[in-house]
Amino acid sequence: MSKAHAKTSVPALTLGAIGVVYGDIGTSVLYSVKEVFNSGHVAFNVANIYGVLSLFVWTITIIVSLKYISLVLRADNKGEGGLIAMLALASSAVKHRPKLHAVIMTMGIFGTCLFYGDGVITPSISVLSAVEGLTVVSPRLHSVVIPATLTILFILFFVQKFGTKGIGKLFGPVMVLWFLLIAGIGVYHIQHNVEILQAINPIYAYQFVVTNPTLAFIILGAVVLCVTGGEALYADMGHFGKKPIRIAWFSIVMPALLLNYFGQGAFLLANPDGKSNPFFLMIPDAMRIPMVVMATLATVIASQALISGAFSITKQAVQLGFLPRMRIVYTNVKEVGQIYIPAINWGLFIAIAFAVVMFKSSGALAAAYGIAVCTDMLITTILTFFVIRYAWKYPLLLCIAATSLFFVVDFLFWASNLLKLLKGGWFPLLLGGVMFVLMMTWRDGRNLVRIAHTTRQINLKNFLDDLFGSFTNKRLQIALESTQGKLEKLTQDIENAPLENIQELQNQQALLQEKILINQRCQVLFENIKKIKGIAVFMVSEVDIVPVALKQNLKHNKCLHEYNIFVTVNTLETPWVGLSKRSEVTYLGHNCWKVVLNFGFKNDPDVPDSLKHIQQFNFDFDPAKVSYFLSHEAVVASESIKGMALWREKLFAHMHRNAGTAAEFLKLPSNNVVEMGAKVEI
Repeated sequence: MSKAHAKTSVPALTLGAIGVVYGDIGTSVLYSVKEVFNSGHVAFNVANIYGVLSLFVWTITIIVSLKYISLVLRADNKGEGGLIAMLALASSAVKHRPKLHAVIMTMGIFGTCLFYGDGVITPSISVLSAVEGLTVVSPRLHSVVIPATLTILFILFFVQKFGTKGIGKLFGPVMVLWFLLIAGIGVYHIQHNVEILQAINPIYAYQFVVTNPTLAFIILGAVVLCVTGGEALYADMGHFGKKPIRIAWFSIVMPALLLNYFGQGAFLLANPDGKSNPFFLMIPDAMRIPMVVMATLATVIASQALISGAFSITKQAVQLGFLPRMRIVYTNVKEVGQIYIPAINWGLFIAIAFAVVMFKSSGALAAAYGIAVCTDMLITTILTFFVIRYAWKYPLLLCIAATSLFFVVDFLFWASNLLKLLKGGWFPLLLGGVMFVLMMTWRDGRNLVRIAHTTRQINLKNFLDDLFGSFTNKRLQIALESTQGKLEKLTQDIENAPLENIQELQNQQALLQEKILINQRCQVLFENIKKIKGIAVFMVSEVDIVPVALKQNLKHNKCLHEYNIFVTVNTLETPWVGLSKRSEVTYLGHNCWKVVLNFGFKNDPDVPDSLKHIQQFNFDFDPAKVSYFLSHEAVVASESIKGMALWREKLFAHMHRNAGTAAEFLKLPSNNVVEMGAKVEI
């Protein structure tokens, strides 16, 4: 948990967790039961109602209460959660096993990419299912469902650029009211059929599975809808902490969900015709329109949490080197976590609008929903095993015992969802696959650029020694020529010249010749270089290599600053790095320093601020006197150089060309930035 939240009271954090963490799973009551009985697979009878409800209860208990709340929340990365945090934890624990490390990284990145597929389906099905409540009020309103859904989603994405500082405070109270309402409606129907509570007994789920094993396997793809959003418990752990998330789940969220599901079951027992939309049909007529409004607010809040999550994951992926730099807008100067990324925002909206128009109903979208979530849940279980085995060093048998049940359950849900692949499950997989290709291409392309640099670059320290040695040689040559000129004049008039003057000049000449001999190994790299006052900061992608900007500056501008700092920004596989461990400084001589700035993948890289805190410099770091030099490479795909497939190289070159500026990403003052370019073939 961050320091800012550490000072916040547990009740306030619990309220915040209800508003942000549980929005998605809290709105699953809108469509979960409906999709099971509308699938056409389950015969509508009392035994099946009890069996399905029992499956719901124990799916929620095993996946959310036992897996996420009891186990996964323990696998925090310095207080942070989410797939990227767990991936960093698991991959760092197996660094000594290169093949296993590569497999874990690939699996984790693919799971992260599927989040974007889930990010398209969740707002689509949530808002659409809420607006479909209008058709229960009046079937004539069916024609306005799609336009109303698209309008609500457009407004939601349009206001992202203004941030959520103001309305964000309402999320908690609104969702608390939502959970109280769905619990109350559930209790209202349970009191008319108290026997429905017997479905809490797992024997009903067992009998349903044993009696109809094939049918039970098929409907798992719909049952899993009751836990979609469960992964948010882990993803948002860094914002609220484990304790508030657990308190919120066991005190409000889980009881409200179970009461509503039991209420829907009791309603269906009394009203078999209500299976078309049990949630809205179970609501008394007088409350139906207010509940449609309330459901829409709840789904908007659920969508907002997911959009904010997409921004956060994108920022982390950029800093870990899996996506190109993007323009990031900070919507709240006091909260670094509140960001807006225009490219992701409108990309998501276009994909969501396309999904709404293509699938047309929440029922059709339900076929696409689940497969991305189940794949992420399965990957989370696998990564958890590697964390407790290799990071926590627990015995193998204990690790298998702790994760095997969850693996089997996740695998069954995942396998069941594969049956929906052709009915719409392909859509989130396609979106995730596109993101996976982009991420892997960017990562591999950056490695090729790095290799291109290291194979033709010389060591920075050697380069500086040669450079300043050549300057020294130049001065010595000038001094020697001056001494020789004076000596020649004296020897021409040797009769009148004092002998001691001639001997002194001869000694100076010998000394200069000796110094030149010592420095003759230094190459004359650049001619007519002038030293100028000021501080130059050269951004370097790799430690100890000569930045392109330095060579280009010497070649074209013929100048070198009095003080030179060579900075490499390094993102570690940890969420946060404090100022005490921020910088590693090495003096290279000649008033030159090598600086490595370490950031966590949740830190905001700020180079000027980090340099300002360094004490090792022998000068006053005045930001007004600093010039920042960036090396801008024009990447060109080449068939003659071994690397990626040509189409991937061209894709990387396009991504590189359109990446956001390093100056903005690193918080460099735009008026003090100089970019020097060069071509790189990969």
